[in-house]
Amino acid sequence: MEDIEKLLVGKAKLIDALIEKYIPRKYDKKSLIFTCGEPRYEYNTQAVQKSIAEPIWELLDRGGKRWRPVLFLLVYEALGGDPKKVMDFAIIPEVTHEGTLVIDDIEDNSELRRGKPCIHKIFGTDVAINVGNTMYYLPLLVLLKNRDNFQKEILLKLYEIYSQEMINLGFGQGTDIAWHRGLANADNIKEGEYLQMCAYKTGVLARMAAKMAAVLADATDDQVEVIGKFAEAIGIAFQIQDDILNLTATSDKAQFVKEYIGSDITEGKRTLMIIHTLIKANKRNRKRLLEILSMHTTDQKLKEEAIGIIKKYGSVEYAKEFARKLVKSAWNKVDELFPSSDAKEKLRAFANYLIERKI
Repeated sequence: MEDIEKLLVGKAKLIDALIEKYIPRKYDKKSLIFTCGEPRYEYNTQAVQKSIAEPIWELLDRGGKRWRPVLFLLVYEALGGDPKKVMDFAIIPEVTHEGTLVIDDIEDNSELRRGKPCIHKIFGTDVAINVGNTMYYLPLLVLLKNRDNFQKEILLKLYEIYSQEMINLGFGQGTDIAWHRGLANADNIKEGEYLQMCAYKTGVLARMAAKMAAVLADATDDQVEVIGKFAEAIGIAFQIQDDILNLTATSDKAQFVKEYIGSDITEGKRTLMIIHTLIKANKRNRKRLLEILSMHTTDQKLKEEAIGIIKKYGSVEYAKEFARKLVKSAWNKVDELFPSSDAKEKLRAFANYLIERKI
């Protein structure tokens, strides 16, 4: 785990430098022409700076694991490619992911993101919505600016992957919102329904990263699909581990406990642990858990009561084991696609890290 954490830290600065190549910290006329083309009239650089560059880099400078770009690079290298040739493409899933965070925080009415006020709390909801949406499209600059460096057939496949996965992302997020908003029957969600939501909401960007890497590495269509499903499994397992940490992480910081521990309970989210508990619990515990979830409470005692019910039925352990089995099964299906190499071993260790991490 320590080696993978060092890998992530080491790649983070590189990824940020690549992002800055396409999304500068400070826009001027030259960078705006690069981004949007020659103006018909005249650009107002200050407006762009205040409404786009500053909010984006306010979020990016707070850190983040940057694991999706690393997944992209590891898959490409494990397929025998030289990552230096495709480095720019690694930012596509990361910038998109950061955009989803901005929008998610508005949808969830969140206060904090990575220990600081959310972007909409600092810059306003109107700016934040526009920034989040713009970050869904800015990564396409990588494809536009590299159209002379790659075959049109490859670029077309990348556009198709991006388009389909972004559609899936919206449907996954919509399903999740419907459940915790009570817009659909969330009391009897099937495990398969949860996994499909998760595959679209969280697995989708990992799948996008891996499929793009495989296409660029000249993998066959069948190989691209199998590798994409492997990455999707990693993404789902990552989400399951995130949900576990949301209920079990420990900290001496009171603010961390207040804002993070049990925040999924506050939002009324249906996680794998919640679904497992609702299936296994007796009528009294099931009814009480549903009551607390419907309250959207920030009361720590109520959140702890809900967590206690979840733990009582072994749902945390169930989710942990489920994530492990999911990744192991997915790896077994791609193992033979990757020739023996250091990159392959890093990719295997990377997948395991995402489900065993403590933060």
